[in-house]
Amino acid sequence: MAAITAAQVKELRERTSVGMMECKKALELANGDMELAIEELRKSGRAKADKKADRVAAEGIVIIRTSADGKRAILAEINCETDFVARDENFLGFAEAVVNTALEANVTDIATLSTLKLAGSDVTVEEARQTLVAKIGENVNIRRIAITDESAGSVGTYLHGNRIGVYVELDTNNVDLAKDIAMHVAASKPLVVSPNDVPADVVAKEKEIYTAQAASSGKPNDIIEKMVVGRLKKFLDEVSLMGQPFVKDPDVTVSSLLGKHRAKVISFVRFEAGEGIEKEKEDFVEAVMSQVKNG
Repeated sequence: MAAITAAQVKELRERTSVGMMECKKALELANGDMELAIEELRKSGRAKADKKADRVAAEGIVIIRTSADGKRAILAEINCETDFVARDENFLGFAEAVVNTALEANVTDIATLSTLKLAGSDVTVEEARQTLVAKIGENVNIRRIAITDESAGSVGTYLHGNRIGVYVELDTNNVDLAKDIAMHVAASKPLVVSPNDVPADVVAKEKEIYTAQAASSGKPNDIIEKMVVGRLKKFLDEVSLMGQPFVKDPDVTVSSLLGKHRAKVISFVRFEAGEGIEKEKEDFVEAVMSQVKNG
């Protein structure tokens, strides 16, 4: 077996970002062959990542980037298991490269993105993800990506910390207004642009509930009908962007604000890190006892 030098270990560590002891072991197994050692580490990284694939990644970050010409914006959520790793420079570097890759290729499908070469590297996005999982010891997922349409008149973005991100597309050239609307969406969480966009089944269900509530009042049917209509309108205004009071001036609705500027919202997308993901609940006492028993 060839003697493994410190210089070889250092080079392998710089090329793979894997720990020194693992690098030394990989070089020993590869009898000093650098490329074979890298291949073995990738295989090992994949095996480690597979073991963590079922673990819930409910933390993470939301990233927004805009193209150089300002005509396109990308919104992405990339998850990990803990908020500690969400601040790790390796995780953040990977997330940044993923967003750059997706924006350049104009890809939102995660499966397709995973097969592309990661920006600034010679490996695919999935290979880089597997290597990162092996290095940080946590599951990492690219959860979702959205990219604006180049046909929009203007695009506005807003990022709250690294947890909530929004982009808004307007049909007119008014970037400042688009940014204000994006800030509003981040704060007020509308579900749709217009009341007409609320799914019919949702409207029917709400109407059913309001009718049952109003019927219990014992009032005449014509009064009950008016009560239902009023409550339904209030609900539709609350969940739609156009019906909400503008966050920076609650005396004005978003619809009125847009009308004043003769602008129309084409679409908006809002991502909040971890929303809708059920976090694992660990029994701390049981976890400690398990470690004691296994120790």
